[in-house]
Amino acid sequence: SVVATDCEQEYLRPLRPGDEITYDTVIESVSERKTTRLGTGYFVTTRMEVRSAGELVGTHRFRILKYAPARGRRTSARPRPVVNRDNAGFWEGVGRHELLIQRCAGCGTLRLPWLPGCGACGCLEWDTVGASGEGTVYSYVVMHHPPFPAFDPPYAVGLIELSEGVRIVSNVTGVPYDKVRIGMPVRLEFERYDEEVVLPVFRAGDGTEGGGR
Repeated sequence: SVVATDCEQEYLRPLRPGDEITYDTVIESVSERKTTRLGTGYFVTTRMEVRSAGELVGTHRFRILKYAPARGRRTSARPRPVVNRDNAGFWEGVGRHELLIQRCAGCGTLRLPWLPGCGACGCLEWDTVGASGEGTVYSYVVMHHPPFPAFDPPYAVGLIELSEGVRIVSNVTGVPYDKVRIGMPVRLEFERYDEEVVLPVFRAGDGTEGGGR
């Protein structure tokens, strides 16, 4: 099994229309064998270098834990979200039960998930607006496999289109997984999984009984 533990991005200049992009990825380091609550394995750090016409324009580092799940032991620990300097404000908002959307200071384009710069105009300045919480199921999948101790499949994961026009991936709750439908209205809620983790989820708004995940 694999779980992401950290991500670091560095942008040296904004990309421009017409840039021809290439990238190389290397394994930067592999830790000694580690035993965690999830199982025993290795922390692997990879580095991606992004270039335009040979010029280095950005780097990405990903740190993941590759592990064999612990046998005979279940844990309710929810995987922690990867928080970095680009998205820390988003997760601080979630902790306050606010879903914050980035808004470009140059052209006003809204974006979610958070990014360092605007994909429409390249502006690096931005502020935030709070989501109303209203949305619809744009698409969804029902997760059956692989099993993971913190989850209880089958359950529905939706691509939710917010009323503001941006989309977010999250659990669909309030109805059984087999009752979720494209176009179904949903409403933002915040669910606490343990003392540290609060996540945004979306509850179906049709009043259907059934108590799905």
